Amino acid sequence: MSNPEKASLSVYFDKRMLRILLLGAISGFPWVLIGSSLSLWLKEDGLSRSAIGWAGLIFSVYAINFLWAPLIDRIRIPVLTERIGHRKAWIISLQAVIFVSVLAWSNLSPAADIWWVMAFGLLIAISSASQDITIDALRIEQIGHDERGAMAAGAAVAVAGWWSGYKIGGMITLFTADYFETLGHVNYWQLTFLVLLAIILLANIALLFIPEASSDERIKAQAEAQAAIASHVGGNNPVAQIIAFFSSAILGPLTSFFKKNGLAIGIGILSFIFLFKIGEAFMGKMSLVFYKEMGFSKSQIAIYSKGLGWITTISFTLLGGYFAIRSGSIRALFIAGIAMAATNVMFSILAWSGKSELLFAVAVLLDDIAAAFATVAFVAFISLLVDRTYTATQYALLASIGTMGRTTLASSSGSMVDWLNGDWGTFFVITALMVIPSLLLLWYLRNRISLGKG
Repeated sequence: MSNPEKASLSVYFDKRMLRILLLGAISGFPWVLIGSSLSLWLKEDGLSRSAIGWAGLIFSVYAINFLWAPLIDRIRIPVLTERIGHRKAWIISLQAVIFVSVLAWSNLSPAADIWWVMAFGLLIAISSASQDITIDALRIEQIGHDERGAMAAGAAVAVAGWWSGYKIGGMITLFTADYFETLGHVNYWQLTFLVLLAIILLANIALLFIPEASSDERIKAQAEAQAAIASHVGGNNPVAQIIAFFSSAILGPLTSFFKKNGLAIGIGILSFIFLFKIGEAFMGKMSLVFYKEMGFSKSQIAIYSKGLGWITTISFTLLGGYFAIRSGSIRALFIAGIAMAATNVMFSILAWSGKSELLFAVAVLLDDIAAAFATVAFVAFISLLVDRTYTATQYALLASIGTMGRTTLASSSGSMVDWLNGDWGTFFVITALMVIPSLLLLWYLRNRISLGKG
C-alpha cells in the first residue's frame, strides 16, 4: 500500500464502503430492539432497575456466538445459498427469525407476559449474534488481503453503519413510541414494534444487492485442513470424517491465531479484548434508566442521544478510521480508552449538578465521540488479526471475547446502582476507572503485536 493511499480520505468513496455501511446498519438495528426499546419498555411497565439490568443477560449470547460460528461458516442454507450466496442466505434467514419475534412482541405486555417477552428477546439476541458472524465475514471479504488502509476505512464505515442502525433506529423508535403515547394509546410500544417491522423488511431487500465473493478458495482450504485431520484419525470412515469436521472447524481458527502470535502474546491480546470496553458497557447498560430518572423525556433522549448523537458518531467514526489509517490501531486504542474514561466522568458531573438539558447534550455528544473513536479502533484492530481461511469463526471468536466482558459483567450494572443507593455520580466514576487495566495491558503488548501501521 502506498503512502498516498494512507494519507488520503478518498478510500471512503470506494463503492465497497456503501455496501459495508448497509451491513453495519443491519448489525446495529437489533440492539435498538433488545437494548433501548426493551429497557424503556420494561421501565415504563414498572420493572425495577435491577430487573432491567439482569434482563441484559440476553446480550450474553453475543459473547458465545463463536461456539456455533464454525457451523454457520460451513453449513449451507438449502436453495437460498445457491441463489443469493452463502453469507447472505444466513443473514436473511436470521432476519426472518427477528421479524417473527418482533411481531410476537407486538402482542405481549411485560407486566403480564414477562417470560414470553424475555424469551422472544433472547431469540432476537441469538439471531442477531448469529447474523453478526456472517455480516462481519461478508464485510471483511469485501476488502482485499493486503489493503490495510481500506480495511481500517471499512472498519470505520462498518461502525458508522452500526451506529446508524442503532441511533437512527433508536430515534425512530423513541419518536414513534412518544407519538403513539401522546395519542393516548396504552399499547404504544406494541404499535411501535409494528412500525419497526417495516425497517427490517426494507433492510433485507437492500441486502440482496450486495455482491458476494466466491467461497471456493475458503472451502478448498477448509477441506484440506479437514482431510489432513481425517488422515490421522482413521481415514474415510464416517466417524473419522465427523471428528475431522469438528476438529478443523473449531481447532483450526484457534491454532492459526496462536501460531501467528505465540501463546503468551495471544493470551495477552485476548485479555485486552475482554477488558477494553467493560466500563463503557456498564455505563451504556444504565444510561437510558439514568436519563429517565433525571427527568428527561423520550423525545429529549431521542434528539440528543439518538439524533444529534448519530451525526456526531458518524463524523468522528470516519475521522477515527482516518486516524487509525495514519497512526495505527494501537495508538488509536490508547487515545480511545482515555477518552472513554473522561466522558464517563461527564455523566458524574450531570448527576451531581441536577437536571440540565445543556449539560445532558454536552455529555451525550462527548460520549458519542469517544465511543465512536473507540469502536472503530477496536474493530480495525481485531479485523487485522483475522486469518481469511477462518474469517467468520475467528472474527466471531475475537468479537465474542470482547462482548463477553461487556455483557456478563455489565449485567450487574443495575445492581451496582442499587448497591450505591442510586448514587449515579459515583457509579459513573467507577465505570471510568474500569478502562485502566486494559490500557496497562495494551502498553505491555504495544511492541509485541504484529499489526504494523494501518
